[in-house]
Amino acid sequence: MRAGKIRSFGASKVPASEIVEAQWIAERRGHGRFRTEQPPYSLLTRAIEYDVLPTCLRHGMGVMTYSPLAGGWLSGKYRKGQEVGGPGSAARAQRFPGAYGSTNPANAAKLEAADALGALAVESGMTLIQMAVAFVIRHPAVTSAIIGPRTHGAPGHLPRCRRARPIE
Repeated sequence: MRAGKIRSFGASKVPASEIVEAQWIAERRGHGRFRTEQPPYSLLTRAIEYDVLPTCLRHGMGVMTYSPLAGGWLSGKYRKGQEVGGPGSAARAQRFPGAYGSTNPANAAKLEAADALGALAVESGMTLIQMAVAFVIRHPAVTSAIIGPRTHGAPGHLPRCRRARPIE
């Protein structure tokens, strides 16, 4: 920063205790401090609400969350009793065997949650994608959400994510 090559810097997936320590060390030594944190955050991944988000607020840091669709679990693609299909499904199953299979107890819980949240979204007049993104960006500590559809086979994701902003 002193050489003028960067304006600010941040971290990704750093625990709150390390954020506090880094801020303290930077202040004590006169160094630049972390300006941003980039954690995963979604309706299914909420642990950062207890410590990371309040810590970032307290230290005036921006929070750029990623994976608001929880690795696709909140895309509407994964449903109980339905075979997952579409572009990229076979490749994803080969790259991550068992990661999306319903026989895994953690995945069964995600499917249950995705189904319940999908029903709530429909009842509220929106898609599950809109509700998932709106949940993330409405948190007062969140500056932005990185949505990043991985394939061109998800053409509807971006427009649905953009419509999440005005949801109250």
